Amino acid sequence: MTTDNTAYQALYLHIPFCAQRCHYCDFNTRAVPADDPAMDDYIDGLIREIRSAARDGLLVDVRTLYIGGGTPSFLGHRRLVKLVYTLAVSMILHPETEFTIELNPESLTQAMARDLVSLGVTRFSIGVQSFDDELLSLLGRAHSAATAKKAIMIAQERISNCSIDLICGIPGQSEDSWRKTLATATKAGLAHVSVYPLSIEPDTALAYSVEQGGLADVDEDKQAQQMQLAAAALTAAGYQRYEVASYAKPGFECQHNIAYWTGLDYLGLGQGAAGMRNTAKGRQRLMNGQVIEELTQAQAAAEDLMLGMRLSRGVAVADLESAAQHLPTIKAAFAELLSLGLIEQSDNRYRPTQRGWLLGNQLYSRIWDCAELG
Repeated sequence: MTTDNTAYQALYLHIPFCAQRCHYCDFNTRAVPADDPAMDDYIDGLIREIRSAARDGLLVDVRTLYIGGGTPSFLGHRRLVKLVYTLAVSMILHPETEFTIELNPESLTQAMARDLVSLGVTRFSIGVQSFDDELLSLLGRAHSAATAKKAIMIAQERISNCSIDLICGIPGQSEDSWRKTLATATKAGLAHVSVYPLSIEPDTALAYSVEQGGLADVDEDKQAQQMQLAAAALTAAGYQRYEVASYAKPGFECQHNIAYWTGLDYLGLGQGAAGMRNTAKGRQRLMNGQVIEELTQAQAAAEDLMLGMRLSRGVAVADLESAAQHLPTIKAAFAELLSLGLIEQSDNRYRPTQRGWLLGNQLYSRIWDCAELG
């Protein structure tokens, strides 16, 4: 890992192991046996990275930590506690520090939940995806709906800040099935729910099934309808949509996600972990501690506006004025987006509309074009 003088505000640790590879997954992960010594070697290496970053002063300002994957809980109790203990003794975990760990239902135990919370973990994110067993099988998930419900109960016995991920727009997913999944989620009393439309990526099992004619491709209109159903159901249950794919009870918004969308410096540790830091000349993207891309000030300004439009609060008029110093055409672009109904203006802020969220690619690309045009 390269050494720099940045004190990062957010820290991400990547765990690239799973019990089995989901049929839609194209992440940097691999399925291994539960007793594979590669996981011990990996954790030992990650611990060395954490200690090195701490010695270099990179972790003194961290206010949000996130261990993701892959499946961090697949590491098992001993390895995961060892990793979290290292974090606890290598940095200051303030009372307000958000510390999230991703868990899969089949690998969460009561002892694991207990010990993680005792070491400073404040938030669990559980990969549920659906409460329909047929759809879970199609997605290649290793758990059942019953296992997911049990995992939520185990997590909530130890911590109030629990989130789940759900996937919609799955081929064969009926409106009734989706409504039942949403109802189960809202009845569980979760603090946070993320909803993502299924994306069938190249070189995945689902992509192969589509190519061979065994599975229909995703229907974007159906996905949009199901995203709207989710918005209605979750809002009615007291959740607030604070980001294009995320809903939270008041006060339980994911601060780590917000760090990404608001351009804070973040450090990634572990195999394939991404990072980002702002510089006097613009912005640097990092991978495995190395700079892999440099953004100009214009590109960084466009990215800030683009990512800000993922949030319900949008961006301030003052932010647009500041960005215009580097993006001469950005005000004209925002006027165009207003006329198209993709954004709205009120209280000295520009915010995405429901239409803007549904047509996010059009919204974001129009902003990014301003950086490309110069």
